[in-house]
Amino acid sequence: MLPALMVVLAAALWAVQAVGVQLECVDAARAAVRAAARGEPLDQVRDYARSVTSPKAEVSITRDPELTKVQISVEVRPSWANPLPAVRVSATATADTEP
Repeated sequence: MLPALMVVLAAALWAVQAVGVQLECVDAARAAVRAAARGEPLDQVRDYARSVTSPKAEVSITRDPELTKVQISVEVRPSWANPLPAVRVSATATADTEP
């Protein structure tokens, strides 16, 4: 019974880690879309988003005259078991582009 309990505990800790990364992605996407909508250089916005989440984060920014959109995706692996498959978490934020 103890090994089964350890597996369940490990899975729960991995889920908590994934939720934490998801919240980081949401916060980074919101801040990045505000900066991009204000007209900040897109390279700086990408660098900021990666500094807040993960250096390996995939950051996609779309800015047109009416709408700005930022999407951030990060793969999350459990720190205690790298051979396990990664879970991809992502967040998207949109804002009106400022003139």
